[in-house]
Amino acid sequence: MAKKRTSSTPKSAPANPAMLMDAKPTKVKKLNEKDARTVDRIKTLAGTVAMSAEEREDPLIQIPSRSLSNVWFNELDRIIEMGEKTTSRTLFNLSQARSFMQTLLIAEGANQLIHQGKTLSIRGMYYQAKHTIKGVKEETFNDQSESDPIIEDLEVILSTLREELHLYITIIDRGDRIDCSRMGSGGYGIPSIVEPEVITLDPKLCKADFVLHVEKDTVWQRFNEDKFWKKNNCILTHGGGQPSRGVRRLLYRLNNELKLPVYCLLDNDPWGYYIYSVIKQGSINLAFESRRMAVPAAKFIGIRSDDYELCGLSPSVTIALNDNDRKRAKQISEYPWFSDKKEWQDEIAKMLKHGFKMEVESLISKGITYVTDVYTPEKIRMIREGIPDAFLD
Repeated sequence: MAKKRTSSTPKSAPANPAMLMDAKPTKVKKLNEKDARTVDRIKTLAGTVAMSAEEREDPLIQIPSRSLSNVWFNELDRIIEMGEKTTSRTLFNLSQARSFMQTLLIAEGANQLIHQGKTLSIRGMYYQAKHTIKGVKEETFNDQSESDPIIEDLEVILSTLREELHLYITIIDRGDRIDCSRMGSGGYGIPSIVEPEVITLDPKLCKADFVLHVEKDTVWQRFNEDKFWKKNNCILTHGGGQPSRGVRRLLYRLNNELKLPVYCLLDNDPWGYYIYSVIKQGSINLAFESRRMAVPAAKFIGIRSDDYELCGLSPSVTIALNDNDRKRAKQISEYPWFSDKKEWQDEIAKMLKHGFKMEVESLISKGITYVTDVYTPEKIRMIREGIPDAFLD
């Protein structure tokens, strides 16, 4: 007689599917000094809002303005800094109530991350804060384009970086010692978070003489394949065009902590000039963090308008300026950190007079390795010998 089968639930599976909804709380970790400081700022923000509510006043958040009109150029330190203008975000203003709520949601999410010792991508934070508000059909966030600006607002409100809120843009590797010279054709991808607890810069291990930052991956590949970093004992980086926060912060740390000169090999066009400006003086949107990202001592080593004749380049490598290029060049020439530099005014004027721009890759027309074997080493030699024409400051 066959035994009667009985239904049973495997020990490895929950008896009730609803149990899957009951997530166990993550263990709270002891905070380090930096995390404790960030949490205190979040508590101060929350306390201000709570106090207003208790006193039956309209809860208000003051946000430093990130507009061009609220930044100024610090002539002494040669960096862009944020002014004192602020905008108000209140709960009882119908046009601001949604963003007010979103600001506190992101702050609470960051607070949880810090206490749990976890990190999230900004995409992950969007999903963590996104939900349907109970009792209505309203979503806290419709898409990530709403949450990203709120994260930036929170940075300036708390005077902190998103990395200190435990938020990042790309995946990172922790704890592994990496020999970048052995990373092959792809190199080592600079992560979003490059703080000391993630990347340690040991002056005893780093024997480089300088940092060469190039604009694009295509140029970086040329320098890497030709082993420029090995022949010239340097660190080679690129920003994929406009450098990310992680790249800029790492350049700052290499210059500030290891005292390495930073040389920028960028295109001869308004966009290359602007990239240099961001690396050297900081950016308008992140003016509040210029002191931790800007590298005022950085040097622009090319490509220059005069290089067209000095290097004997062909007209075929030039690119005609369009109206947008000319407009952007005029805007850049009026920036205080460019307008007070005669050499930069001359450089921009030459480019406009020529009517064309040039990319670093144009030097390859002189030979595959011309940019790595001749042009750049000669610029570095001139800098070391104190010849001013080697760079733009």
